[in-house]
Amino acid sequence: MHHPSLPTLSPSAAAALERELLEDYRFGRQQLVELCCRASAVAVTKVFPLPALSRKQRTVLVLCGLEQKGVVGLVCARHLRVFEYELTIFYPTRSLDPLHRDVTTQCEDIPFLSYLPIEVSDPWQLRQVQLVNDAYGLVVDAVPGPGVEPCEVRGPCVHTLTTFKLLSIPLVSLDIPSGMPGWDTETGGDSEDGLRPDVLVSLAKRCAGRFSGRHHFVAGRFVPDDVRRKFALRLPGYTGSDCVAAL
Repeated sequence: MHHPSLPTLSPSAAAALERELLEDYRFGRQQLVELCCRASAVAVTKVFPLPALSRKQRTVLVLCGLEQKGVVGLVCARHLRVFEYELTIFYPTRSLDPLHRDVTTQCEDIPFLSYLPIEVSDPWQLRQVQLVNDAYGLVVDAVPGPGVEPCEVRGPCVHTLTTFKLLSIPLVSLDIPSGMPGWDTETGGDSEDGLRPDVLVSLAKRCAGRFSGRHHFVAGRFVPDDVRRKFALRLPGYTGSDCVAAL
């Protein structure tokens, strides 16, 4: 179903908003990541509370790519671990960026996979997909989004995006569904190459105006009022002390 639309920011306006937070309001890069990722983790808990997960499929698989979304996935996984979820991280190509390395160190109590069964070249691909369906309760997608061209998503991530469209377990995408080269924040994405998540957590600086999945959340409660007014960023109402709002 389609959820109510919100005013959205162009890529250039989103970049300008982020610069203003970093330069004028003196937010730190890691601070912004922490705020957005805690909200993302809270959104996951709202749709998939621990008691609702099957005892046989309690583990959450988090897919982390390069660039900023890889950090987003790692920090979201750390917050979910604090919330007592069982996690496994697939982070096949590790970045040398200091923030990536710091966050990876903070996730050392979470198992990391060196490969996924679906990467193995095998004519019985559907059987391999079923292995993932049987082993995990849901998947969190934090592989590069529209800021990275499809040709730049290399190695294991290519196989992951190609095959994970066949999974029957729920999928949560952070920021933008991965593999959506034609994704538009106003209209959503129609690319057959991209993942089609059940849940989307939009970040305030680049909120998707439309989304046809089951649940759509938006983070960004931390954005100062002056910045909201300057960029005409009309975020939804947040309930109580919630850091994320459902659309």
